[in-house]
Amino acid sequence: MLFKEQVQRYFESLQDHISASLEALDGKARFIEDVWEHHTGGGGKTRIIQNGAVFEKGGVNFSAVWGLLPEKMAAKMNTDVTPYFATGVSVVIHPYSPMIPTVHCNYRYFEQYHPDGSVKTAWFGGGADLTPYYPFLEDIQHFHRVHKAACDKHHPDFYPKFKAWCDEYFFIAHRNETRGVGGIFFDYLKENLSATFEFVKSCGDAFTQAYIPIVERRRHEPFGEKEKHFQRLRRGRYVEFNLVYDRGTLFGLETRGRVESILMSLPKEAAWEYNYTPPPDSREAVLLRCLKPRDWLNETAL
Repeated sequence: MLFKEQVQRYFESLQDHISASLEALDGKARFIEDVWEHHTGGGGKTRIIQNGAVFEKGGVNFSAVWGLLPEKMAAKMNTDVTPYFATGVSVVIHPYSPMIPTVHCNYRYFEQYHPDGSVKTAWFGGGADLTPYYPFLEDIQHFHRVHKAACDKHHPDFYPKFKAWCDEYFFIAHRNETRGVGGIFFDYLKENLSATFEFVKSCGDAFTQAYIPIVERRRHEPFGEKEKHFQRLRRGRYVEFNLVYDRGTLFGLETRGRVESILMSLPKEAAWEYNYTPPPDSREAVLLRCLKPRDWLNETAL
């Protein structure tokens, strides 16, 4: 079996594991699956859950596509227009309760080829990050702790390096704030692909361990319309990041991918209120103090 086929098979199994785990956790809604084909080759499986007991909207997507790299995308990647192969799994979950964080993870593999079909370059990218609305320190630390453990299995420098990369990547420059409280992020990992694949598998397998306990802990927290309104405002920032900065979204649109699958990351409801500023001593103001890089595992208070 070719290496890229091994990676593709793992991503398909990861999609199955995550979607089954989240469906069982919700207990009401079930994922609907949409199988699609890419116009140049390959395709994917989009799985969407909506209007559940816990999850308002979410997606767990798998894709494996190939074709000729578009000129615009090749220019952004500082490479030539050549054949490519890309596979990955992407997860975005927007819970109904504002007390449960939105979560995202994405792991992907890319190959680019010489004219004779041999591999010109190949790399892994991905990560996972947490976006709370009403943050709880124990939740943030749990998410980071699980991902640190996954990183530490492979190299002690991975977590601090990829945590910092996550803080840098998930930054909304025009708002001067991070999208959430971070996690890990890496891109263009080209050296020792077999070892890197094992690392990616550790991270992918850690996702449900990092997120499900948070959902179980917060699913019965009380909230009202005030909290839902704040959630919608913060989701607006999530939309801004995904449409302006997110590489996966831009890659999908540039390669004329399936728009519905690409934009599944957007929440069901979002809002933009002119010049909204929460009262200084409010619970909402606590979140704003969290939207900057912090050493979460050594914090003692929000």
